[in-house]
Amino acid sequence: MSRASAHQLGFLALAILACAGTADGEPEKAPFALVIHGGAGTIRAEDFTAEREAAYRGALTAALDKGSGLLAGGASSLDVVEAVIREMEDDPLFNAGRGAVFTAAGRNELDASIMDGATTLAGGVAGVTRVRHPISAARAVMERTNHVLLAGAGAERFAEAQGLEMVDPEFFWTESRWQSLERAREKESRETAAQAEPFGTVGAVALDRNGRIAAGTSTGGMTNKKHGRIGDSPIIGAGTYANERCGVSATGHGEYFIRFAVAFDICARLRSGELTLEQAADQVIHGVLGEAGGKGGIIALDDAGTPVLIFNTDGMYRGYRVAEGEPVVAIFKND
Repeated sequence: MSRASAHQLGFLALAILACAGTADGEPEKAPFALVIHGGAGTIRAEDFTAEREAAYRGALTAALDKGSGLLAGGASSLDVVEAVIREMEDDPLFNAGRGAVFTAAGRNELDASIMDGATTLAGGVAGVTRVRHPISAARAVMERTNHVLLAGAGAERFAEAQGLEMVDPEFFWTESRWQSLERAREKESRETAAQAEPFGTVGAVALDRNGRIAAGTSTGGMTNKKHGRIGDSPIIGAGTYANERCGVSATGHGEYFIRFAVAFDICARLRSGELTLEQAADQVIHGVLGEAGGKGGIIALDDAGTPVLIFNTDGMYRGYRVAEGEPVVAIFKND
């Protein structure tokens, strides 16, 4: 059996399980579930060596194993989302934390957000350069302030006052991301450069044993971004959203996700009761977003633990695990 067929069968088996239902006709709910992404964009199999592909699949599997282990032990969805994203922020493979891309000024400027679906409390940080784990700073904003979003030097002073780990900006420097900036600088426009790079972001959505959903997203933004540009990742309703029925984390061309409030729109369509989560996400990603020229994708969970992973690009680093099932990871469009 091909790798693509195996992944397709995994998704099909999960769909059958989700639709099986209980004796009274209600969907059977998973005790816990986790879905993750590591960015979407120009991600084609022919551009990957076997070693590079194995590295990404291994990193996605490790993140799923970490989060699933915590969920199995009774950890809250918020704790799991934060823990999984922290691990991905420390992995140079991903455009978040230590693997963040560079701005036009040659800096790493980091954004993140997190949301608790049970309370709809949320927090985010934008444009930070010294916070090792922006997702933890976002959670601190949510839990220790009356605000939703802090940016720049103020966000860094807040994070330091909360005892979060601060690092020298050089900590985030990686050779591969610097070379991406150098290539982007050689292009005639930022738009041309951006098309050649994945829309890198990391995200996680978790459903815990108490039925609570949380979602989070973290990113270094777009290579060669200008003048303090902030994308959708720290914006609640655009790059991250969660309520009692649904959780979404997005990755893609942030300006489009902001304009169309993509994460919120998906959950709002589900809440109407007329669509499944997959149908709602498909309408937004392939309909609203795609028709406007926006590129990217989302991961999502509903309150039954059904994972949805939809994108309109060549690929998206992604994976899910439901309860004690095997982790499923994928990269390319036909995985």
